[in-house]
Amino acid sequence: MSDIIIPVEIQSPATARQFLSGMVADASAEDPTGDQLVYTPVALVPEISLYLAVDAILFWARLEAAAKMPLPAPFWASAWAGGQAVARYLLDHPEAVRGKSVLDIGSGSGLAAIAAARAGAHVVANDIDPLAVASISVNAEANATEVTPHLGDMLGGTGYEADIVLVGDAFYNEEIAAALLPYLRRVLAAGGRVLIGDPGRGYRPEQGMDLLATYRHPDIGTFGDAYLDEVQVFELRPDLA
Repeated sequence: MSDIIIPVEIQSPATARQFLSGMVADASAEDPTGDQLVYTPVALVPEISLYLAVDAILFWARLEAAAKMPLPAPFWASAWAGGQAVARYLLDHPEAVRGKSVLDIGSGSGLAAIAAARAGAHVVANDIDPLAVASISVNAEANATEVTPHLGDMLGGTGYEADIVLVGDAFYNEEIAAALLPYLRRVLAAGGRVLIGDPGRGYRPEQGMDLLATYRHPDIGTFGDAYLDEVQVFELRPDLA
């Protein structure tokens, strides 16, 4: 996976969080504008609230204006359907992760990681975007959960990094799927489990997947996929390794 270009001033988790906190503080108005972050219950997981963009496109423009340079899309400012599904599944089935070490790959907002922590897991939430890592930290703190944010590309790992790896909506294009699958196979070969949330974007493996749950909700879509109302959770089978 290629590195994300971020201004030097916000490349570290600490400075990224300071930068992001300004956006969060501005969201205290009763009638927030579209370019703000608002602490909002998640549609499929109302037990958890996150700092989410009122309008992701306007918020992206505001981020770029504040950084004075082009920035990658703030995927972490939306609660993507796959992450919602994994979070819902873990809250409904806490025994799946209780007492286990969990790695949430491409964590974004930290939603699935927060749900895993609430279910009793020891959680690392990973992303390559410093602002996503800052978002994870802010959201975990707001939900009074212990989640360890980790900045960097972990797809070169051995597969022994955690008992369970969570993949919430990461299969969104061919390039990402090609980078992700070899690591997930190493996780399976190491004896770990892989749980995947996916709304059917067409890039997840068609074989070696066991369906665990299907969820429907009219409001699970984000700015890029408002049409979505169904999402599923799968477990990758060890025979794929």
